[in-house]
Amino acid sequence: MKKALLLLLLVPLSLTEVAAQKAAVVAVSTGVTNYMGDLGNEKYFPFSSLSNGANVTLRNFLGGGNSVNSTFDLQVRLSWHRLQYDETKPLNGKQGMDLRNYLRGLSFRNDLFGTEVGITYNIYPNKATPLWKPRWSFFVMAGIGAYYGTPRADLFNGSQDLSNRYYFWNDGTIRNAPQNAQGIGQEIKKDGKYETNLRDFYTEGQGYNNEIHRKAPYELCNLGVPTGFGVRYHYNKMLTLSAEFNYYYLITDYADDVSGRYATYEELRAAFPDDATFELAKYISDPTGRGTNGFIGPVTSPRGNPSKNDSFTYVSLEAAWKFYYKKKGIYGQ
Repeated sequence: MKKALLLLLLVPLSLTEVAAQKAAVVAVSTGVTNYMGDLGNEKYFPFSSLSNGANVTLRNFLGGGNSVNSTFDLQVRLSWHRLQYDETKPLNGKQGMDLRNYLRGLSFRNDLFGTEVGITYNIYPNKATPLWKPRWSFFVMAGIGAYYGTPRADLFNGSQDLSNRYYFWNDGTIRNAPQNAQGIGQEIKKDGKYETNLRDFYTEGQGYNNEIHRKAPYELCNLGVPTGFGVRYHYNKMLTLSAEFNYYYLITDYADDVSGRYATYEELRAAFPDDATFELAKYISDPTGRGTNGFIGPVTSPRGNPSKNDSFTYVSLEAAWKFYYKKKGIYGQ
């Protein structure tokens, strides 16, 4: 997978050498990322997962020169998208047991960094418009990319120690003590520090190995397929403003650390023989303590949906500048 990432970085660089263009387009965008995966309390689209994102894009790799009427263009994009969700947070006036997945109560954050190569098809309603006049165009794009990110979680009020763990009560509050009939326990809030690397604790039994069972840890770098469409406003020959919608389909179901089933206690014990780390791993895999009894079964085993990979959308506004330069000939002229 790392080789795929390196290849995607090198391809556009090599294209700049073979293309004879004398202009390059550099674009910067910022917008809203919306995670779609195994976590969620909404029935359909998880609007509560809205977060930040940003892109830097280089275009004009197909040698379009000074033309802004090129139908096709090749672009390379460097991106950052924050994917996150917390099933214990109140939603639309509901909290605690009223939330669809509160009993599972999983959460994560993944700062996903990527590079992609894509083809853009541009649609100009009126190509006859003079270049010095503002005008509109539309576009669609598709590509291939490689994306790297580590799913993390905020599971401790302070350092990563069971004495600092959160307890999720049925009423939706987070406290510093287990739920009890007397209601004894101080109400606290998550500290917002994503201190726990979820992959390190084999939350779904990754890394377990015996004669009949082997499940390798998931990769942190994965391929993805970005597609999108948008509209551009060509203010002049140098500046273009755009609005764009992108959908990213990831070739992994572990961007959120959730895919199949809970790790069994046998798997966690094999991975973490030390009692303290074993108890820590049990909590990190099942933060509410209501997800599994440690054995494979139809009720306590399912954790996610392995038949659907993770994905996300990105809605953004972009500003692009065209830079002209003189390409030297073989004699330096």
